[in-house]
Amino acid sequence: MSDAAEVIETAMRARAKIAPIEALADAAAGYAAQRALAGRLGAVPPAGFKIGATARAMQEYLGIRVPVAGFVMARDIHASPARLAFAGFVEPGVECEIAVRLAHDLPPAPCTRAQAEAAVGEVFPAIEIVERRYADMGALHTPTVVADRMFHRAGVLGAPVAGWRGLDLGAVRGSMTVGGRLHGEGVGADLLGHPMEALAWLAGSEGAAAFGGLRAGQVVWLGSVTPPAWLEGPGAVVVEFEGLGRVEAVFA
Repeated sequence: MSDAAEVIETAMRARAKIAPIEALADAAAGYAAQRALAGRLGAVPPAGFKIGATARAMQEYLGIRVPVAGFVMARDIHASPARLAFAGFVEPGVECEIAVRLAHDLPPAPCTRAQAEAAVGEVFPAIEIVERRYADMGALHTPTVVADRMFHRAGVLGAPVAGWRGLDLGAVRGSMTVGGRLHGEGVGADLLGHPMEALAWLAGSEGAAAFGGLRAGQVVWLGSVTPPAWLEGPGAVVVEFEGLGRVEAVFA
């Protein structure tokens, strides 16, 4: 697993594409390599997690039928409005997400939606920044994608939402505009039926278990309600969720 982590870290630093790592036979091996990568990057415990492929549209887009968890580093978390250098990313894309900050730990064990929701302290509108850094997007090697954190590169958080417990997070509609043009829309229920179901999935997942569970203070991006928008150049990205507010990232 350390060899696979070294391959990914080297590609990260060189901003190079990643070919399938055939030594990774399954998702369990991918998560072990991801944990080794976090250790190499000084990200244990991580500042948070992302969940990829929680929405059916994303699963169909990627050809991956189950969600995937990835760790998030503190240096890659930005507050809205974020100003970022487009040239600092490898073929970047953006996603329309809901994020949460945990107020309590969630152990690496099966978790109910109610238990997951009780552990949440804050809810945010969010953007995940991903990178198209795989050599062949038409033939993704799932264990390699797992080890490499499922396209993850960074995230942007809007302001925390007061009174979020009074909202039906499954019904909130989100939209994403890129360069002033609507890219797509979706609702919270697209995330495994409800955003807190996605968090409950993460708590009981191999990805969380690899890091000893979820901890208070960590931020979790719960998945995109739209397919990614791959950016062709500098510009502004805006995500808005009804009742949750707005988050913005400007690539210059």
